[in-house]
Amino acid sequence: MNRYRLFAAGAIAALGPLGFIIGVVQAQTQENAQIARGAVIAAQGTPTGAPPCSQCHAFNGVSDASGAFPRLARQSAYYLAKQLRDFASGVRTSALMTPIAKALSLTPDSIADVAAYYASQNAPFLPLKPGDPALIARGQQLAKIGGEKQQIQACDNCHGPEGAGEPPAIPYLAGQYAHYNQFTLQMWRQGFRKSSADSMEVVAKQLSDQDIAAVAAYYQQVRSAGDMSASQ
Repeated sequence: MNRYRLFAAGAIAALGPLGFIIGVVQAQTQENAQIARGAVIAAQGTPTGAPPCSQCHAFNGVSDASGAFPRLARQSAYYLAKQLRDFASGVRTSALMTPIAKALSLTPDSIADVAAYYASQNAPFLPLKPGDPALIARGQQLAKIGGEKQQIQACDNCHGPEGAGEPPAIPYLAGQYAHYNQFTLQMWRQGFRKSSADSMEVVAKQLSDQDIAAVAAYYQQVRSAGDMSASQ
């Protein structure tokens, strides 16, 4: 009897790590399946009427150098999904993105799938024209120190060192296009973007047009440590 108990105890102990490994493999398989479904949406759109995301954001999530559309590659899946839900619900408004997000929301998993896909993309950075050094220097000051006159804290306090982001909720800014960052800060300042109204809208309303241009120019040319390692 004692020998049987020892055997049973040994078997249970051996199965413990095995069960953990099986769980990890199953989770990885599910994640891979989700990314694969998201890739189809990015390339082909959805039967509910959402066009292919790649038309504007590119298949690898780098969008284009104009900055009209944000870089999505390696952005947090949670953050990307939340923005799509905000577009669908009207918390964020966009003549382009609102109908797309509403079409995506008609199927249960489409938003989560396409967010997971773009979050998985380690895409290169496009070569961009160098910004004005004085403007970048002012943006760096706002990003790292903040603005004493405006009484605003440093952008890096929330968005992480070098604008690397604080996943899952706070997006990276490093390498994001200046044109897009300028546009979205203006949307907050004018009250058209309702998400994060208690934080980002307050900050944006304290920034001048020149400050907005400066911080956007600074972050466009920053590469975080994670970005550098991913590109190697």
